Amino acid sequence: MKNIAITKQIQDTLTPKSVLQDLLAGNKRFVSSNSQAVDNSALVSQTTGGQFPKAVVLSCIDSRVPVETVLDQAIGDIFVSRVAGNFENTDILGSLEYSCKVAGSKLVLVLGHEACGAVKAACDGVELGNITHLLSNILPAVHQSAEEVDGEANSSNKAFVAKTVENNVKLTINRIREKSPILKEMEDNNEISIVGGVYNLHSGKVEML
Repeated sequence: MKNIAITKQIQDTLTPKSVLQDLLAGNKRFVSSNSQAVDNSALVSQTTGGQFPKAVVLSCIDSRVPVETVLDQAIGDIFVSRVAGNFENTDILGSLEYSCKVAGSKLVLVLGHEACGAVKAACDGVELGNITHLLSNILPAVHQSAEEVDGEANSSNKAFVAKTVENNVKLTINRIREKSPILKEMEDNNEISIVGGVYNLHSGKVEML
């Protein structure tokens, strides 16, 4: 029964490497249908006075990728910042900085996913209301993939979409380091790691990049 919330004392013993291993172990349990039982009532009670999550995950809003579920995490374990296409902007960077610099998280995980609708829309040059601006954040990955993948540069090309999903994660990580001196310094000092992965809709597995 997973019924012990992370305390400051526990958080202080964690390392970026151990946290990543923990998240991947949780994903392995999820894939094998062996997720841990959770006593939510106990966790709610234990976390009313504060929170000490071990990681922050920047993910897509996709309903098929419930982050805590696919990583087998519970109340108080991780921060989750979600936006269609899992890219960074000023508000999300501030959220990541809060998670790590203020609240003590040890890991930033940028989590893309297979067949991402936002990525597909960016590949197709969709323009619609505020979605147009949102998709502009993914276009650098689209342009990079167009130079790396043969065939049509649109969503009909599954290989092109897959490469764009990967490139979007990698470019997002690069921009986090460029735009957040706070997070870059923490990573340079080995206080945190900034990593990326892609969730496979078919298998449920997170593949690290």
